[in-house]
Amino acid sequence: MISRSRPAIFVTSPVFRQPAWGSNHPLAIPRQTAMLDLCEMLGWMPAGDLRPTRAASDQTLLRFHHADYLSAFKKACNDGKVSRDVRELYHIGTMENPIFPGLFERAATTVGGSILAAECALRGEIAYHPSGGTHHGRPDKASGFCYFNDPVFAILTLLDGGIGKVLYVDLDAHHGDGVQDAFAKDARVMTVSIHEENRWPYSGALDDRGAGTHARNIPVPKGFNDSELAYLMDEAVMPLAIDFQPEAVVITCGADALSGDPLSGMELSNGALWQAVEALVGLSMVSVVLGGGGYNPWTVARCWAGLWGVLSGRELPTVLPHNIQAMLRGLESDLVDEDEVEQAWITVLKDEPNTGLVREHIKVNVKAILS
Repeated sequence: MISRSRPAIFVTSPVFRQPAWGSNHPLAIPRQTAMLDLCEMLGWMPAGDLRPTRAASDQTLLRFHHADYLSAFKKACNDGKVSRDVRELYHIGTMENPIFPGLFERAATTVGGSILAAECALRGEIAYHPSGGTHHGRPDKASGFCYFNDPVFAILTLLDGGIGKVLYVDLDAHHGDGVQDAFAKDARVMTVSIHEENRWPYSGALDDRGAGTHARNIPVPKGFNDSELAYLMDEAVMPLAIDFQPEAVVITCGADALSGDPLSGMELSNGALWQAVEALVGLSMVSVVLGGGGYNPWTVARCWAGLWGVLSGRELPTVLPHNIQAMLRGLESDLVDEDEVEQAWITVLKDEPNTGLVREHIKVNVKAILS
């Protein structure tokens, strides 16, 4: 359980409310604005809990990202277009990683937020930065909707602050490849990723331990349920963590692992994710919690708002107030048909648990992970 003696803080910026991603993109949905609106309408955003962030400087970004990539990315954002050579070399200006107004400031502010979150965590605060979690970003190119890799900067900040061992746990439906590769040869960092098997980026196989020995990957089948996540946490993740003895924990809590997400076949409830994050935060007095993927605005907004309520020790409403229901009812998504919107996504914050059998496939994977 989270120690309530530790205050929780929420890292944010007006940048994350600005329109983004243009049109015809999986992230061109009001997930950040809906989540922020939901928190504010519940009265969960007092000024004392908020930590405003700013964009990371070029000098800071160059600590991980290559100078030629940064220069090309800035020029593309300023010009609003890219040449074919730049598109092919750096993977920007594509359908996957489009150029849109305000992109550079948004991406750099996401990194600034994760650095600030780590600094707050070093002061003993549970640091929550739901706009972070761009875990696919590469030093020399964009990847998977991620232009920079903010979890990497959170971990580097913790190491700079004197932390000897950092545990990174990725609960996103997609493998946390960029973070794993960034620290593959650094024994101070253990990365653990639970993600859907045979899902983009098609990495993170069960036997993938990176270039060193401190990476663990747990690919899970479609239909992955709450009971199976609890089993993995109890039988694999927590034993690995306890054996590693981390001095700090960084968590990417993607909401695309939830039932109803159009880019995942996993079927978790938001309560199962909250419980997993609580257990991980309880491992260390230095904790950073980031967002990640999520492509259903109703499930994302409720998941991340509820996670903030859990981390900050607030009482969760049984039924959402009418003004919040009206806000949620007004959301739209091209990826979710109107008749697929469940009533519970409008009326309640916490999902009904999705318990079930723990499949033998999961049990076999646990044995392999611990070997």
